[in-house]
Amino acid sequence: MGNRLTEIATRTGDNGTTGLGNNQRVSKNSLRIHAMGEVDELNAHIGLLLCEAVPQDVRDLLGDVQHQLFNLGGELSIPGYQLLQASALAQLDEALAHYNAMLPRLLEFILPAGNRAASQAHVCRTVARRAERTVVALGNEESLHDAPRQYLNRLSDLMFVLARVLNRVDGGDDVYWRSVRLTQQQESTA
Repeated sequence: MGNRLTEIATRTGDNGTTGLGNNQRVSKNSLRIHAMGEVDELNAHIGLLLCEAVPQDVRDLLGDVQHQLFNLGGELSIPGYQLLQASALAQLDEALAHYNAMLPRLLEFILPAGNRAASQAHVCRTVARRAERTVVALGNEESLHDAPRQYLNRLSDLMFVLARVLNRVDGGDDVYWRSVRLTQQQESTA
């Protein structure tokens, strides 16, 4: 693995390249760098979500997720290296099962809205999906392990579920899309 940063303003990227963890220089516009950047952005958005009042179990889970995203970024920074473990994916699967069991069945699509914490969880969901798309594109160009793609896919699902959970913390609910179908169903049952 490359050297740990001891100085931030190195000026080595002034020519439009950056160093990977194996000391290889690549364009800052490469798919690998885009993927790493989007994982980093996702981690920052989760950090912002953690500034909100969220239940302790969600806080603990998201703290673990931040560490796993750092592992995922490390894996992406070293071609061929595997850092993300199967236990990280299992943790997301368990959390999905746990939190989904608490929620009522969806009646319709929901809007990315509600309270601040839920809305921020939706931002995390969309950034996770973008990161996943970039990892898929990178995997189409270069050999990648399955774990980064799978982790981002599961994490996006979890952020959707957590948004629903967080909207209920103070007795709130999902913000449903006002679709024609749902409106007609509600009118016919009234």
